[in-house]
Amino acid sequence: MKQTVGLVITLACVPLLLFIQNQIYAETAQTETLHASIRKAVQLEAPVMVSPIQMKDRNGKLFAEEYTEWRQPIHLQDVTFFTRQLFLKSEDRTFYEHRGYDIAAIIRAFTINAAADAKQQGASTITQQVVRMRHLTTEKTYERKFKELFFAAELEKQSTKDEILEMYLNEMYFGNQVYGIGGAASYYFSRPLEKLHEAEIAFLAAIPNNPSLYNPIKHFDQTKERQLRLLRVMLDQQVITQEQFEEYSKLPIQLNVKNKEQFYPMYSSYVLEELKDLIAQTEGLDVSMAKAKTPEERQRWQSEINRRTQEVTSKGVTIDTALDPNKQQHDENRLNALIGTGGVQAGAAVIDNEMREIISLYAGSGYKKTDFNRAFQAVRQPGSAIKPLLVYAPFFESGPYHADTPVNSSNICIAGYCPKNFGHYQFGTTTVREAFRNSYNTTAVRLLQRVGIDEAFSHLAPFHFRHIVAADRSYPAALGGFSKGVTPLELAGATTSFIDGTYLPPHAIRSVKDGKGEVLYKWKDRSKAVWSPSTVNSIRSLMKEVVVNGTGEGIAYTTSYTGAKTGTTDSFKDLWTIGMNDRYTSAVWIGYDRPTPIPRLRDQKIHLRAFSSTLRP
Repeated sequence: MKQTVGLVITLACVPLLLFIQNQIYAETAQTETLHASIRKAVQLEAPVMVSPIQMKDRNGKLFAEEYTEWRQPIHLQDVTFFTRQLFLKSEDRTFYEHRGYDIAAIIRAFTINAAADAKQQGASTITQQVVRMRHLTTEKTYERKFKELFFAAELEKQSTKDEILEMYLNEMYFGNQVYGIGGAASYYFSRPLEKLHEAEIAFLAAIPNNPSLYNPIKHFDQTKERQLRLLRVMLDQQVITQEQFEEYSKLPIQLNVKNKEQFYPMYSSYVLEELKDLIAQTEGLDVSMAKAKTPEERQRWQSEINRRTQEVTSKGVTIDTALDPNKQQHDENRLNALIGTGGVQAGAAVIDNEMREIISLYAGSGYKKTDFNRAFQAVRQPGSAIKPLLVYAPFFESGPYHADTPVNSSNICIAGYCPKNFGHYQFGTTTVREAFRNSYNTTAVRLLQRVGIDEAFSHLAPFHFRHIVAADRSYPAALGGFSKGVTPLELAGATTSFIDGTYLPPHAIRSVKDGKGEVLYKWKDRSKAVWSPSTVNSIRSLMKEVVVNGTGEGIAYTTSYTGAKTGTTDSFKDLWTIGMNDRYTSAVWIGYDRPTPIPRLRDQKIHLRAFSSTLRP
């Protein structure tokens, strides 16, 4: 009988059990859905932090830095036991036990604050501090505090304890726009963290508690007092001995505050621009840019190049460059003295002949960082300075011609275009040498006609002049009559082809490295032949003639070879000189930013003197 009753009761309970089980499943599913929604809503992604860009010259010496926040990220495995314990014992002794927040500490702080009727006592764990630094504001409200607890719990699920501690050490604020213990070491002591002794590390650890109050530059004594309190905590927690406490307390603290390196902005501003080209070429973005058919499409690709460059540099990079600091300083001093401060400006680029690297750039009188850089941004008509590249070298390439080949230099008109020589002089048959030396315009146009416009312009293709367009393919181009023009750097680079007939695009950047010293980017251009040996010999002979007995007479002859070609535009609004000696190839432009005639400066041969300066070591 009892068994029957038991069976009936059991069967009667089955529906109830099934109902309860279904409710449990429903609640579980609902909870999992809620948790999934929470994880989706709370994306604790690492914030974008901009690390410094450092530039080094050809000797490996730092000469420029770009940063708004000074950071030197470190890895936790490289941090000493003393450093870890210093922060753990002073900030969060139960860090490796709690789940992101410390309930006992919260209750204790809440009780003290309630009794005081104010928010005086904190209870933030290291995890909570990371959350606050990365994702929340610092406002002192209970609403923000509850959000902080929630985010901290999520961070603990998404990261390991060691990862969180590394975040903390790298993102603490140490005042003076310095972030992270690694950055603080190099900023306040000019040494890496691993080179600091325990007293110096404890001194740095004193700052984040209140970066204004414990700013060591302004309040050294107060920082020192807190350093001693931290060392006392280490003693009380038995991390250090009494003997060590006394030793560390007496060690002297000598600040060696870092100065932001900002030498040679004329050069460094170009390096940052070249970096975009290097990244674009390495990642194929330049190909996409070249295929763009509309201005809007080109702008989109340019924006993508800028974005990618920002992404790379934000992680911190070191750029090794070809800068010759002595040459750069010499050129800046000499050109500044020559052009003065009266409004006349200049742009110049100097390339090392052996390495084909940009070693010096002159951006203009009174140049300041982010100003208009005339070395690579001043696009001006080149006048007769373009003749060696567009006219004479293609002419020599087109047949068995040489410097003493006779040519017709008489007046010429082509479809209504009738160029005139300087002073309206007329000539008959001359040699190529005479026409080049004295820069006869009629000869240049006639030779361009003989070579053919398309053929002549094909010889400019390897040099990638960015502002020469299809509309420039006309006879006035023989005299530098382009719709826009060229820059000093472009013209100097192309002129290097007359060193030996080969062309290698000149660059300022040798390599770009990440924080570990690994090479991220490096130019992979290869030298290619663009002129025959006979053409090179003829052009070099003609350019030497210009210096010895032509329009370049007055240029200093300082090595076994010096050659040049001068150029002017209408009413002497632009003065150009390009050329080389045994060491350097250079291009110099002089004029006003808003084109204005400067015949007086032309008569004073200022462009020749400026060019001579750039060829000196």
